[in-house]
Amino acid sequence: MQISVVIPLLNEEESLPELAAWIAEVMQRDGFSYEVLFVDDGSKDKSWQVIENLCKTNPQFRGIKFRRNYGKSAALNEAFKAAQGDVVITMDADLQDSPDEIPELYDLVAKQGYDLVSGWKKKRHDPIMKTVPSKFFNAVTRGMSGIQLHDFNCGLKAYKHDVVKTVDVQGEMHRYIPVIAKWAGFANITEKVVQHRERKYGTSKFGWERFVNGFLDLLSIMFIARFGKRPMHLFGTLGLLSFFMGFVVLVYLSVLKIGYGVVKITERPLFFFGIVTIIVGVQLFLTGFIAELISRTNADKQVYQVAERKNFV
Repeated sequence: MQISVVIPLLNEEESLPELAAWIAEVMQRDGFSYEVLFVDDGSKDKSWQVIENLCKTNPQFRGIKFRRNYGKSAALNEAFKAAQGDVVITMDADLQDSPDEIPELYDLVAKQGYDLVSGWKKKRHDPIMKTVPSKFFNAVTRGMSGIQLHDFNCGLKAYKHDVVKTVDVQGEMHRYIPVIAKWAGFANITEKVVQHRERKYGTSKFGWERFVNGFLDLLSIMFIARFGKRPMHLFGTLGLLSFFMGFVVLVYLSVLKIGYGVVKITERPLFFFGIVTIIVGVQLFLTGFIAELISRTNADKQVYQVAERKNFV
């Protein structure tokens, strides 16, 4: 199979029939073998009923329904497990991403050898309250990750099959999949300018909490990528520095007390600073040991409760 199209969605009953017909038209026109994976992330409207009907009319359409809302990352993670295509393309269900981009995205991965191609909505049809924070976080992500993409959060992306089978997407980390992929060894990443359409149906799922959670997830990714398998290198180093600082302070105070007869050493703020930094150093060092033990233990991955599946063997 050449292409798997992954579509996470939440309350998009109106746009699904039009999107499905558009994707099928593009696939038939270009002669692709394909599947379309719709992941209903706990919708409260009739999205799942629409997906069921689509699956009846076209065997290439498949559906996954969560029992409750887990978030876009969970939807992508579950779909990535099921995807069979040589190239996996993700897009939003709100018709703001154009299926006409699929052939070029496929070509960049399958023929030009890129591991990941990220869409860039160079001209956006979003309010300023959404575009300005997005530009800020894209700039921060570029600076911290070293990946020169303009739009990390674009839902329209194309992946080599090996990439989606390797990355593990949790929390709000779907916007940082290029970062996760890079640290997993898939560094051949590029971007493509894509069309951004105005929303035709429904309402935006945008919320300010997404940026807070997204920034915290970025810090988590950077920490795990650098120290996930060697936490002692971070905590141990900080612990040794803190302990050494406190030790030097207490030696200095001891010299003043013994060599120069300075009294009331223990009443000085510097004395308490030295004690605290030694204690903090020991705690950080022990934290490093505990983190090393945890990192070497295979923790169970979260299991998302799927209520139903359609057109799966």
